[in-house]
Amino acid sequence: MSRSSGGAALKVTDAVPVFTALADATRLRLLGRLSVDGPLSITRLSEGTGVTRQAITKHLYALGRVGLVHHARRGRERVWELDAKRLEKAKRYLDQISAQWDAAAERLRAFVEDQ
Repeated sequence: MSRSSGGAALKVTDAVPVFTALADATRLRLLGRLSVDGPLSITRLSEGTGVTRQAITKHLYALGRVGLVHHARRGRERVWELDAKRLEKAKRYLDQISAQWDAAAERLRAFVEDQ
C-alpha cells in the first residue's frame, strides 16, 4: 500500500498471515478470552468450549506462528498470553485501508458536486 494515514505504510504481505490466522472463529474466541482474562492455560481456555485441549493447542500454535500469542511455563503449566503489539499492527493496517477509502469517497463526493 503506498499511502498511509501517518507513519510508514504497512505492507499487505505483512498483514496477510495475521488475517489468515484470524479467519477462524475458534481462534477469534481464544484471542477474545485472552484479551479479557489475561494469561491462561490450555485447560482453562478449553473449559466450557466443547473444543478439545488438543484442538485448542493447535489453534494457539497457529496464532503463535504469526505472533498474536506467546506462551511461558508457570510451574507445570504452559500459559498463553495475547501479544497486543502484533494485534495493534493489524489494526493499523485496517486503519490505513479505512483512510484510503475515506479519501476515495471524498474525491468522489467532490467530483459529483462539481458536476
